[in-house]
Amino acid sequence: MVDSRDRGSQGEDTDLHDRAIPPGQFDGDNVSKRTFQPNTRRRAKTHGFRLRMRTRAGRSILSARRAKGRAKISA
Repeated sequence: MVDSRDRGSQGEDTDLHDRAIPPGQFDGDNVSKRTFQPNTRRRAKTHGFRLRMRTRAGRSILSARRAKGRAKISA
């Protein structure tokens, strides 16, 4: 068994760091983007007022939001 006093002062920390992050993991090319990339036109096309008015279910959503007193009834 190895005594903790026998280890070097920085040896333990750097070994753990090297094992935790695989090489090349955080290069500039592999950094992932945020999941929400806002696009107002796409948002309006999928959640907008005109889309809600097309179907009976959408109209019921709008009426429920009106009844609840929402300031915005659609995106």
